[in-house]
Amino acid sequence: MSQPIYHVDAFTDRPFAGNPAGVCLLDGDREAAWMQSVAREMNLSETAFLRRRDGYWDLRWFTPAVEVDLCGHATLASAHVLWESGHANAKETLGFETRSGRLSAGRRGDLIELDFPSEPASEVAPPQGLLSALGIASPRFVGRNRFDYLIEVEDEAAVRSLSPDFPRLAAAGNGARGVIVTSRGRGGPDFVSRFFAPAAGIDEDPVTGSAHCCLAPFWAQRLGKNEMTGYQVSARGGTVHVRIAEPRVFLGGTAVTISRGELA
Repeated sequence: MSQPIYHVDAFTDRPFAGNPAGVCLLDGDREAAWMQSVAREMNLSETAFLRRRDGYWDLRWFTPAVEVDLCGHATLASAHVLWESGHANAKETLGFETRSGRLSAGRRGDLIELDFPSEPASEVAPPQGLLSALGIASPRFVGRNRFDYLIEVEDEAAVRSLSPDFPRLAAAGNGARGVIVTSRGRGGPDFVSRFFAPAAGIDEDPVTGSAHCCLAPFWAQRLGKNEMTGYQVSARGGTVHVRIAEPRVFLGGTAVTISRGELA
């Protein structure tokens, strides 16, 4: 039987911006190897796979190279598809069972809002080669959570001008999924960021919801705010609205369907 599959741009209100995700609706169990092959074929930063259970949805995320434990933009895309396609009532709060526990998605005004775990970073010494691979000489902060390194630099211009050596960065990651680089925003969002994950098969991710589970508590402490706006300054760019309610982080955004099809 054919499987419905969607291409959705997440954390944006216009096509061809934000972060593209694949969303595949399953009618039965599928092996991880098959899902990995589909994700490789889609060749997007993540493809989400959903299967309905009693009262919730099983949700798994795959990059073209690996399965990941947490992904914000593909979860946002999944909620968007379920509501838009009529597989879920538009007023329904969606529950997802994932490798990071139970997550949910609901409506907050015009936004889709995801209920995710807070993932603060603890200050650490950077592993050898990490800063030089990024081209950062004097970071303001280096930390790590269970997924990624977090590096604060002096200003938005420094974030935008980064040109990492990706093979060296992949080798220097010390087992981390990726690296978040951030600074305060300049005349708009509260903070800006970029996210690099060459070891996971993604040199630069356009808009990374799960990175904001780390960015939100980091900037809440420094700015004294529980609600903020982050902008990921990749080539495509995207906005993530964050709201802190420890031990949870709420990630808000919008999404646009680009295409609908079927896996034969």
